[in-house]
Amino acid sequence: MSLHFDSSLVARLAAAGPDETVHITLSIDVAPDNAHDGGVCGEGRSIAPQGPLAELMLKGLLKAGDTLSFQQPRAGREAVATVTADGRLIVEGKAVPFTSPSKAASAVTGTASNGWALWRTAAGQTLDALRTQLHQL
Repeated sequence: MSLHFDSSLVARLAAAGPDETVHITLSIDVAPDNAHDGGVCGEGRSIAPQGPLAELMLKGLLKAGDTLSFQQPRAGREAVATVTADGRLIVEGKAVPFTSPSKAASAVTGTASNGWALWRTAAGQTLDALRTQLHQL
């Protein structure tokens, strides 16, 4: 078995403080029997995104590794999440990835939340704005 890590992940691990938890999600990609090539199985194949973020990812408006954030200053809440290749969100400080933006936001706020309106890209666009942009393509 061989594990390949993106250099940004290695940099993130190296920059983590002693009291900081870094979450890593590994996905198993099982290759069909005829995909074996010299002992390497499934290399070069990508994971297809699924769930609510899949369309945004398939159209290139969002990609694996993108960082999303939200801030609610009056409530004293802020969060950072990373988009996974399979379309889930890994929220810093949370043990499991979330299948939708709203579930990820609700895990942070503790109440039902519209993650499409709360999560923003590094450029400041909400996921809802990206979804609107998607439908205009």
